Amino acid sequence: MSEVNSNKKRKSKEKEMSFWDHLEELRWHIVRSILAVVILAVVAFLNRGIIFDLIILAPKDSEFITNRLLCQVAEFLSLPSLCIENLSLKIINIKMSGQFMIHMYISLVVGIIVAFPYIIFEIWSFIRPALHINEKKHSGGAVLVSSFLFICGILFSYFLIVPLTINFLGTYQVSDFVQNQVSLSSYISTVVSVTFSVGLVFELPIFVYFLTKVGIITPDFMKRNRKYMLVILLTLSAIITPPDVFSQVLVCIPLFGLYELSIKVASRVHKKRVIEMNT
Repeated sequence: MSEVNSNKKRKSKEKEMSFWDHLEELRWHIVRSILAVVILAVVAFLNRGIIFDLIILAPKDSEFITNRLLCQVAEFLSLPSLCIENLSLKIINIKMSGQFMIHMYISLVVGIIVAFPYIIFEIWSFIRPALHINEKKHSGGAVLVSSFLFICGILFSYFLIVPLTINFLGTYQVSDFVQNQVSLSSYISTVVSVTFSVGLVFELPIFVYFLTKVGIITPDFMKRNRKYMLVILLTLSAIITPPDVFSQVLVCIPLFGLYELSIKVASRVHKKRVIEMNT
């Protein structure tokens, strides 16, 4: 009875709010999200040494923690190609305003990444009133789970995929007569795109949850295409890693595990959806 009354109150409140009221509410959610990004971007801008020397440029150094661990693993498994040492990657700036613009760009990216959980919270706060009681109950942890998966993706990419990518692309040569001198903008673009894209890829279970919820995909569809996904992930791993099986598997396993987790999520959502449709 209380659930019926709550639904009636929610519907009456939605009727009271006009299109412009919803638009105004959305505007304030966007404003607060942008404000959080700007504040964190300013903080990142003022901490240039930490952001660039200790974070952005660190993976190109052979003393970076991942590079040292890979060398230890390479020595143990007798896989010298896995070891990242003596990486003489020279980064240059070729534009007058290049370093300043990169500084601004990276500060904004850091602001977005750090503020991501809050942005998800604002999005959730906007759509939450339109959900049913059961939907609110089952998706109440969406903000926490989304934030956790995104952070895991960022860390996985930064500590594993980024060093392997830099080592492969930064040392690849078509000829001994051609030396690699990488522009700052190219280096930054590679690091940011790889890190941010993998962070979004780790949101796959969340996307699968909502796509299954509305009936766009099913767990059977994902199971049938499992082998194709495995080929895609192995191909992607082969592109960004040294030419040995171990490093390819090292990158591929977590990504494929994420796909398997998405199948389990889809299965649970699909079962609940079938039950709801039959009742």
